[in-house]
Amino acid sequence: MVVKISPDSSHRDRPWLRRVRDQHPNVDRGGPVCSVFAGLPAPTVADQLREILAEGGHLNLPLDIQNSEDPFDVFKDAASVGPDEARYVESALRALDVEAASTARPTPGAGDLIRAWSESGRKIAIVSNNSNECIETYLHIHNLQGFIPEVSGRTFDDPDLLKSNPFIVDRAISNLKGTPKACILAGDSVSDIEAAKLAGTQSIGYANRPHKQNKLDDADADAVVSNMAARRKKLF
Repeated sequence: MVVKISPDSSHRDRPWLRRVRDQHPNVDRGGPVCSVFAGLPAPTVADQLREILAEGGHLNLPLDIQNSEDPFDVFKDAASVGPDEARYVESALRALDVEAASTARPTPGAGDLIRAWSESGRKIAIVSNNSNECIETYLHIHNLQGFIPEVSGRTFDDPDLLKSNPFIVDRAISNLKGTPKACILAGDSVSDIEAAKLAGTQSIGYANRPHKQNKLDDADADAVVSNMAARRKKLF
């Protein structure tokens, strides 16, 4: 999620970011907005993508891909086989992540925070390795589409453009008519923080599991939080 804070580029030491750095709230589960694969687990999606590759005659996958629970690993491997494989695996992944969006679990407090950010005049973009269709489905189900002027998800079949590549972050910032220094990215993975750095914007790491705190700190997130529900009153 990218938030355009203001046209001002001097936000590095603003009080709201210092407050985020200084807080140590409780732990939530899921990503900054939701846990997309809560109802349709990621390992199940990965299995279905492997079945699609097998149907195309690709039976001898590398051992790490055979055992991976991450559907994006399977997508990346398909792209290494060839462009046709990348296209049909991405198409299947898109259908599956749209299906997953209907049973995604909202992160507690995230919807209220999005509304509060939007009502304060800040522009918000959802930035995700999931497809635009997945994101838009989730926003529609949870009545958030009116608060999100920009969706920057997977609209391509080249996995090299996924985060930690800054491509989708750069696109979101451009479409928000912002600058990197006037925006901040909130994400729950090291690849989110890396993409933010490469895009030249700051980052809030969401440590939705205890072990992520150190990983996000080590990735040099500008702030790390573990509870989105507390952010509405404390950030601004």
